[in-house]
Amino acid sequence: MKQILTGLLFMTSFLITKNIHATDTTKVKSAPADDVTLVLQPGFSASVINEGVGKNRHIAVNANGDIYVKLERPQKGKGILVLKEKSGKAEVVNRFGDFGGTGIALKNGYLYASSNSDVYRFKLNANNAVDPSQKPEKIITGLVNKGQHESKSLTLDNEGNIYVNIGAPSNSCQVDDRQPGSLGRTPCPILDSAGGIWQFKADKLNQTYKDGTRYATGIRNVVGLDWNNTTNQLFAMQHGRDGLFQMFPKLYNAEQSAELPAEELLQVKKGGDYGWPYCYYDPGQSKKILAPEYGGDAKQQGRCEGVDTPVYAFPGHWGPNALLFYTGDQFPEKYKNGAFIAFHGSWNRAPLPQKGYNVVFLPFKDGKPSGKYEVFADGFMGANEIKSPGDAKHRPCGLAQGPDGSLYVSDDEKGTIWKITYKQ
Repeated sequence: MKQILTGLLFMTSFLITKNIHATDTTKVKSAPADDVTLVLQPGFSASVINEGVGKNRHIAVNANGDIYVKLERPQKGKGILVLKEKSGKAEVVNRFGDFGGTGIALKNGYLYASSNSDVYRFKLNANNAVDPSQKPEKIITGLVNKGQHESKSLTLDNEGNIYVNIGAPSNSCQVDDRQPGSLGRTPCPILDSAGGIWQFKADKLNQTYKDGTRYATGIRNVVGLDWNNTTNQLFAMQHGRDGLFQMFPKLYNAEQSAELPAEELLQVKKGGDYGWPYCYYDPGQSKKILAPEYGGDAKQQGRCEGVDTPVYAFPGHWGPNALLFYTGDQFPEKYKNGAFIAFHGSWNRAPLPQKGYNVVFLPFKDGKPSGKYEVFADGFMGANEIKSPGDAKHRPCGLAQGPDGSLYVSDDEKGTIWKITYKQ
């Protein structure tokens, strides 16, 4: 009898585990303090290298292994932390920069970082590090910051240019923002200074709008963007608009609004127009649809027929906050030059469960997405289902590649940083 009961308990445990993790994955206990279990692809493991850096946004890792963490708001008067790894943990060794914000990147001997209205750079010293006492150079100033979609994410190309997202301080350019039935403004006056990606010089001081180029327009807001060095092109993850049901309940139901529009991966070309606020991308119809604020009926394209479309569409409202093209040699070959995206997680998918809160991988071939995305790292929110973002234990926000090819993931809920490595 004892053997029968033991067998039944084993089978029950096996079936439960198989049901929850039906795909071929590896469970890794990653944050004992919060009892969070990350679910990773086979051969990968994750370790928590820091559990308390605070509410951070993007991260960058230098060739010498130094980890730079951009804080949304300064701590102890400083908005950038420097962490050094030792014996599997990363400790804060320096702080500098008296501004908060999101963007941070390393290029050609400089660390670039942004507040919500300006972009700065710090010169690396002979030890390939930032001297915390140095005063940064302000290279861009006076960018739109109205407290909505204000983050100035950035990336750099190989020809001395820096690209900065300037998000639209609006949901859909309505006369009365986020008010039911309010129509959109035509033309949308926001697009002259926001709602797109701007290009500036990476080494010129005190640039303003007149010194830059509106590289692409019609992009509501981007937090994750990266320069693809393989194709020499700019890519960005757009945060799709909100509230189709709330604004126009006669045209959409709550379930449709939870799934629409897609979160778009854009191959951002110079002079491109991606349609915001007049258009949104419907993955079910595989096309840009005219927004209801501009006379759309959830089906017609109208003026949206000719606008630029995404190269890949992800589920609605997942909140893509970081994009990174993997160029390391540590991970298996299929990951080479593919895209990792950190999804911060949704808040507006009710009555459906909130989704995202994960890191996904999208394979690339010949400079274009090849095949479907896979969930690379999951389990950050600490539950199978949550009703609001406040219920999530962690929310992925930043991604960075280490000099050995490891992948770093930061969380802006509790300030945890994971290091993901691969071993066959």
